[in-house]
Amino acid sequence: MKGLADKPNYIIELLEGGVTLEDVIDGHIWEQALVEKSAFVVGDLGALMRQHACWQSIVPQLQPYYPVKSNSSPAVFQVLASLGLGFVCTNKAEMNLALEHGVLPENIILSGVCKQVAHIKHAAKNNILYLVCENEAELSKISRLHPSAKLLLQLTTEAHAAETSMAFGSSLKSCRHLLEAAKEQGVQVVGVTFHIPSSCQDLQQAYTHALSNARCVFDMGLDLGFNLNILDIGGGFTGSEFQLKQVESAVRPLLDAYFPPLSGVQVLAQPGNFYVASAFSLAVSVIGKKVVTHHWDSLAQGENNEDTEFLYHMNEGVYGPFSRKLLGNSIAAPSLHKHVLCSEETVYPSSLWGPSLDDLDQVVERCLLPELSVGDWLLFSNMGACNLEECTFLSGSPQLPVYYTVSTSDWYEMQEAGVALDSAMKNFSMVHYSA
Repeated sequence: MKGLADKPNYIIELLEGGVTLEDVIDGHIWEQALVEKSAFVVGDLGALMRQHACWQSIVPQLQPYYPVKSNSSPAVFQVLASLGLGFVCTNKAEMNLALEHGVLPENIILSGVCKQVAHIKHAAKNNILYLVCENEAELSKISRLHPSAKLLLQLTTEAHAAETSMAFGSSLKSCRHLLEAAKEQGVQVVGVTFHIPSSCQDLQQAYTHALSNARCVFDMGLDLGFNLNILDIGGGFTGSEFQLKQVESAVRPLLDAYFPPLSGVQVLAQPGNFYVASAFSLAVSVIGKKVVTHHWDSLAQGENNEDTEFLYHMNEGVYGPFSRKLLGNSIAAPSLHKHVLCSEETVYPSSLWGPSLDDLDQVVERCLLPELSVGDWLLFSNMGACNLEECTFLSGSPQLPVYYTVSTSDWYEMQEAGVALDSAMKNFSMVHYSA
């Protein structure tokens, strides 16, 4: 099979002759069946282009700034940088990654709560001026280490406060105090940022409250002599076109009212999951199986085997690519490789676990699957926001191989958009993958 090299995580496979992403996954599963059955990741770089086109068609007024923490894979970075996105970084390594890919310092924002001294100094050294600030202690630190910084005040929102037990951002009253303190310390304040989580059920109310408060902060800044001209409405974009349209419907009239185009305010957003989630799939193999007796209190239609439940162990778990489960995030049920479920087929309540014997290493608590065998492969989609290339640090296992792919049609569109992966990425090899 074409497309193999010594470092598979630095290969881009160009799909030709009708070859699909499923064909690539089939090929790599066949390879792994001959060796140690390692889990692997397949990334579709064309999905990044499609998501970018979707963003531009629905919310062209929002300039995308990509949060590097979502996925710092070099191929993702190169594509998004070539498309002209800005980047939101939280540490020195992420700032360096942006600069190494030719991102201009003025297109980088240093975010994060309680920034380390070294990170602020690094931003100052590299002329990265835009920093997020949410409290007076942070302001004092920035004014001392990076006096030429241009601050975006982090404004708290009711929607975000309802989701977390930790205080995040400044209240409207605190923002007034921060503006006065910045004025006294001679630090520029140029904008406001806030965040509405993707779990928010009432987008209209959340954005109405957040944007009206942001307008108040702009007016406070104007009273104190600041020229605020940047509004960052944060993240919370799931990757769904439907959800993006919901956000656009809620935000557009509010922006027209509070920050019309003639105001000169630059409006940013932070679509992390939106760009990368659908671009990556994770393939894992079943390495253990156990039949357990368990009674479910509530059964969905079609569950006729309440006395039979299967517990499966996979070769990756929460101490690897499913680490976000430890943070309280749910993992969607996978599909079974090369298996189309028919209506007459018996399915069983199943739970999916990682390879350890740790009680925390439960990936999927309950899902319906046909009976599996050891050696079967499961496919988890929408795994792009898990930063799969850096998620094995908890288990100490080797880094998962990542096979990047792009179809010929997507490749030509990338070339037209100015994305030149083959020439810009010296550590990557472009190989042809044909049927």
